[in-house]
Amino acid sequence: MELRHLRYFVAVAETGSLTEAAETRLHTSQPSLSRQLRDLEAEVGTPLFVRGSRGVVLTPAGKAFLDHARLALAQAREAVSAARRTARPAKASFAVGFLTGHEVEWLRHITSVLSDELRTTDFRVTSDFSPAIGAAVQSGDIDLGFSRIEPQPDVTYKIIAHEPIVVILPREHALASRAEIDPREIDPLSFVGYSDTPHVLRGIVERYFEDRGLTMAPSHFLDGYATGISLVASTRGVTLLPAYVEALLPASLVSRPLTGNGPVIEVAAGYRADNPSPVLAAFLRNIDRLVSARAAGVDGGSDV
Repeated sequence: MELRHLRYFVAVAETGSLTEAAETRLHTSQPSLSRQLRDLEAEVGTPLFVRGSRGVVLTPAGKAFLDHARLALAQAREAVSAARRTARPAKASFAVGFLTGHEVEWLRHITSVLSDELRTTDFRVTSDFSPAIGAAVQSGDIDLGFSRIEPQPDVTYKIIAHEPIVVILPREHALASRAEIDPREIDPLSFVGYSDTPHVLRGIVERYFEDRGLTMAPSHFLDGYATGISLVASTRGVTLLPAYVEALLPASLVSRPLTGNGPVIEVAAGYRADNPSPVLAAFLRNIDRLVSARAAGVDGGSDV
């Protein structure tokens, strides 16, 4: 059994589809993926999947195997990261990861508050989905991550903002003329739903609708703000997204707040407490005043 067998197994288990796992997660052919899974099942000695017309479902043995496979892959990544951290060059480096789109809002505040430290530091910025940001902090690939709270065994989170969730819809939509939108007026069939990737956002929105006795019936599903914006524009549908996307909307789309007490979603800064980076230490010393400066709409400043 090799690590690639575990990666293939986890990808299929998480997508529920051989085709999707092969094309979007593993970038391999479906026949090759099927052979690898058959080899894995032969070595384990029991079927791990039940294959059907609508995809694949884990057997009880597969469900038991999944947790251990994920742990083995995480430990392998941690071993690689530990070796890389040990071999880091003498020059300081600092890597920050953002939930895609958040760099627009937060990067200027970070570079302002760390202006002195960054003069002598290799500074790297990346963006990704929230679960990937949490995993990158855990593995040590990045020093600081701005994301939702993604449970990781060694990552500490500090909540830095609560963003309102707003309605995103076409400018010519009938509801766009409203100053606020009652969720009961949203057509369930036109609602753009959520894939498993933005699981925190999906959970908040689903609970919001459930509390109001509403059930959406989406036929399209977004996995990030960019696909959400594209789907609303192309299907002329409606979705709910954090307010930070308002600055990224094309002219054909608008945002509107929800009536009453609308849902909010947390933004958190994640880091490892055992990270010895002096740049991270400087950030943590100033994080509260940095948050206050951002809330006030001003730059942090090196003396924040």
